[in-house]
Amino acid sequence: MVEVPVKIQITNILKKARESVRQMTQVSGAAKTKALNALAGRIEAKAEELVDANRADAEAIGKSLAGTADKDVIKAAVERVRFPEGALADLVMAIRDIANRAEPVGEVTHLWRQPNGMDVCRMRVPLGLIGIVSDGGPLQTTDLIALCLKAGNVCVVRGGPEWVKSGAMVSKFLLDSAAEAGLPAGAITIVDRTEKEAALELIKSPLYLDALIPRGGPGLRKTAKEQARVPVLCHGIGVSHVYVDVEADLPLAQNVVINSKAQQARATNAVDTLLVHQSISRQIVPALIRRLLDEFKVDVLGCPKTISMIGSMNLTGYRELRPVTDEDWGKQFLTSTLALKIVKDMDEALDHIAAYGPSHTDTIVTRDYATAMRFVQDVDAGAVLVNASTRMHDAAEFGLGSEVGVGTGRLHARGSLSLEALTCEKYVVFGTGQLRQPHPVPVTYEDAIMLKRPS
Repeated sequence: MVEVPVKIQITNILKKARESVRQMTQVSGAAKTKALNALAGRIEAKAEELVDANRADAEAIGKSLAGTADKDVIKAAVERVRFPEGALADLVMAIRDIANRAEPVGEVTHLWRQPNGMDVCRMRVPLGLIGIVSDGGPLQTTDLIALCLKAGNVCVVRGGPEWVKSGAMVSKFLLDSAAEAGLPAGAITIVDRTEKEAALELIKSPLYLDALIPRGGPGLRKTAKEQARVPVLCHGIGVSHVYVDVEADLPLAQNVVINSKAQQARATNAVDTLLVHQSISRQIVPALIRRLLDEFKVDVLGCPKTISMIGSMNLTGYRELRPVTDEDWGKQFLTSTLALKIVKDMDEALDHIAAYGPSHTDTIVTRDYATAMRFVQDVDAGAVLVNASTRMHDAAEFGLGSEVGVGTGRLHARGSLSLEALTCEKYVVFGTGQLRQPHPVPVTYEDAIMLKRPS
C-alpha cells in the first residue's frame, strides 16, 4: 500500500478534527469529568502492563544505540525514555485533580447592567482546535490533553516517537475513555507519523488550528515560535533573573539563589542570571560562589567586577570561576550554568533585565516594600516574584493545578498557563428589546404597527 504523504495526511486529520469543534461546545462538564476519571482509572488499573511496555521501549532505544562508543549517551537516552519512579501515580493524581476542578466553560467572569437595562457579561468558551507537538513521552503529554479536554477543546497530538509500545497503550486509554463518556469521535486525535516532517506540518498549519502547544526541548520551542502561524501558548523561552537588592536579607538571598539554580538546573524557570547590588556584593558573592561551584557543581560565569573580587581570594580546591561573555547574558542556559553580574544600583539591574527581556521569571530579594513594588511594576516577565525562588513559578505551586507550560509573550496569556488559559472569553448580552438610537423608523410610526395583521 502506498503511504499517504505527510502533508496530505496532517491536513486531512486537521480537517476532520475541525468538524468536532462545534460538537464539543455541546458536551457537558459531567461528560468531560467522566472521560477524565475513566482515563485515570485505566492508567491505574493497567499500571503494571504500562510499565512493562515502557521497559520494552527503553530496551529498544538501548539496542538501537548499541554501536555508540559513548556509554553516557546510551544511558541518557534510555533514562529519557524510561518512566521515572512514581510517575504513573503522579499522573493519575493530576488527571483526577483536573477532572474535579470547577468547569471553566460557561463561567461568567464579569457581569454588569447598562442604564438601558441590558445585561452584559463576559463568558469563558473553549479556544477550539489545539495542536500539541511534544518530543516527550506519553506521560508528559497526557496531562496536556486532559487540560485541553476539560476546557472543551479538540486536540490533535503528535507525541515523541520513542515511546512506541507505552505510547500506543496510553493513546488507546485516551480514545477509549473519550468514547465511553460520549465525547465526539474527533475530540482527541493522535498522529501516528513519527517523521519530524509530521511535527513540522502540524506546527505550520494555519487553516484549521486555533492554537499550538509545543512541549519539549529548546529546539522544539524555538521552531514553534519561529514557524507557527497560529498563537503559541507556551514556548517557555526567556531568561530568568534574580536581583539581590542592597536591602536584602542575605541568608534568605543565598537560599533563593541556590534553590533557583540547583533545585532543577534544566528547568525553564531555573535562574540564568544573578544580579547583585555592589554595596552588599562582598558580603554575599564570595561565599555564594564557593557553594555554587563546589557544593552544587554549578558553572559560574562572572562579570569583570566579580572576577576581580574573587581573583584576590583563595579558591584552591574549588572549581574555576570563568569570565562571562556578552552573549551569555541573553542565554536561557537550561544547564548547571549561572551568569553573575555586580550592578551599581537597582536602575542598572532594571536596565539589564529590560535589555534581555521579556523574561521567563524574575525575582527580587529585598526587605524594602517600595523597592519591591517598583521592581514588580517595571519588570516585563511571565512572572515576577518577591523574596521567592524562580522555581516557584509553576501552576501547581500557585494552587492552579496542572499546567500546559509557561507563556512569556504578551498574548494570549502570560506565565504559568493552567486550565483557564485554555479558554478565551466572549461577550454575551441579555436584552429586552433595546435598540440603537436613532431608530430608523419614525416615532410616530411604530414597528409594532407594521406587524399587525389586518382584522
